[in-house]
Amino acid sequence: MTAQSVTPRPRRSIGWALWLALLPVASSQPRTAGAPADPPQVLFKDLFIAVQTAQIYSDGKAFPDAVPNAAPADILEQYHAERPVSPAALKAFVEAHFTLPSEVTGAPSPPGRVSIVAHIDGLWDPLTRTSTTVPPYSSLLAMPEPYVVPGGRFREMYYWDSYFTMLGLATSGRRDLVDGMVRDFAYLIDTYGHVPNGARTYYLSRSQPPFFFAMVGLVSPMEPGEAFAAYLPQLRREYAFWMEGEKTLRAGTSHRRVVALPDGSVLNRFWDDTDAPRDESYREDTELARTSHRPARRLFRDIRAAAESGWDFGSRWFADGHARATIDTTEIVPVDLNSLLFGLENAIRAGCERRGEKACAFEFERRAAVRRSSMNRYLWDAPRGAYLDYRWTKRTRMPLVSAATLYPLFVSMASKPQAAAVAKTAAEELLKAGGIATTTLETGQQWDSPNGWAPLQWIAISGLRDYGETPLAATIACRWMANVNEVYRQSGKLVEKYDVVTTGRSGGGGEYPLQDGFGWTNGVMRKLIALYPADAELTTPVSCPSG
Repeated sequence: MTAQSVTPRPRRSIGWALWLALLPVASSQPRTAGAPADPPQVLFKDLFIAVQTAQIYSDGKAFPDAVPNAAPADILEQYHAERPVSPAALKAFVEAHFTLPSEVTGAPSPPGRVSIVAHIDGLWDPLTRTSTTVPPYSSLLAMPEPYVVPGGRFREMYYWDSYFTMLGLATSGRRDLVDGMVRDFAYLIDTYGHVPNGARTYYLSRSQPPFFFAMVGLVSPMEPGEAFAAYLPQLRREYAFWMEGEKTLRAGTSHRRVVALPDGSVLNRFWDDTDAPRDESYREDTELARTSHRPARRLFRDIRAAAESGWDFGSRWFADGHARATIDTTEIVPVDLNSLLFGLENAIRAGCERRGEKACAFEFERRAAVRRSSMNRYLWDAPRGAYLDYRWTKRTRMPLVSAATLYPLFVSMASKPQAAAVAKTAAEELLKAGGIATTTLETGQQWDSPNGWAPLQWIAISGLRDYGETPLAATIACRWMANVNEVYRQSGKLVEKYDVVTTGRSGGGGEYPLQDGFGWTNGVMRKLIALYPADAELTTPVSCPSG
């Protein structure tokens, strides 16, 4: 899904098939009793702090995902009466009063007998979940339609993951899941005013990179304007969420997700409406606050904002480029977020044109043009041949080249000369033996070199193809597929991230162990195999084109 998909076609009525696909949004809402519960750290207070601080589970996400067997007030009363102190006693108490979650697993395939395509197609059902009802006080959010989860510890639907997963679902012929997941995201916007990071109560205070418009484009890929018109209310409401507060800003100030730059133009940043430790990483966040010697609430906000970015964590968000304690995400105007909002503006324009709403279409055409101009002024670095993040608090571009520089190509925002320059920079600085590296730095963080991630490969390949940079796109695709194939040959699995410097190895770093499953890797790989069938079975990049 790129901005070429939002080019309006001759206006005609929205197809009956599309309207029928939308009917379940109204007719099969989840059955919930009122608003969702508060997040676990609010519900379980000192018990939550004790469990997460004692680290009785190796994964800090386990307890927030547990389902209480009674009302929180009753469990807290029992906890205060018993006062379990030791880790063993605390664990016994938790397991007596909660049902702990299990990981989402798909059995490895014997790669000598099961092709990677068959393996991926066979994973969609094991990764599919339904939550039209949820247990009382569970952190899981109810949704109307079945959805695909990433896998491993990620046992709920995630926002930006899902777009890349849906690329593969569409290629596998699973239109049922593609259409249903779009309806799920529309429901989330209708219910909460935005798409949360993931389908958990503790994710409601933040979103993730806004790919909903791209998902909608998959509903009617030959006539995207139809889908944009059908989902126009949700597209506009999501846009209002990201732009909330824009009209009251003075130059050099910010509010939530909007920043007014020195000339008064408004661009966006990542944010979180809560400034407490994350439920799923409570111990890690509080420990970092203790050792960082920074105001804790500001640190927590920056950590959460990085989680909203999807790049949690990497050097893009670190003031010194290396240490997580220097994280200052909210001071940064990022290339990828603003590119996606340009795409959203164009999708709204196309939807308004299809509906014949001329004033709306004109307004969003204007907004997209203003954003492009502002990004060229603040984020485009001609000497570097790259789009760079901008530290608005210091009025300076940040020097780090990352895979985010390719996002303007993905949404067709770059000019032809800009795209050619970005392609040259990406080939020289980011292209490695196994695909595109996330950044040029090695910090031990998972969103830095040597790691490569499926979504960033697709952003690069899709954008480069749209600008005629097809040899480089083919090189990236071939090297990535060979890398994924080699790990599959060794393990029978597709994993969350890969080492693109030393090929045939899974990626590393991060707050948790490597996860397999894995939704977006499956989706991007399935799509690339369909686009580049000649390279589908390579296990070494030696045979790949040079680009």
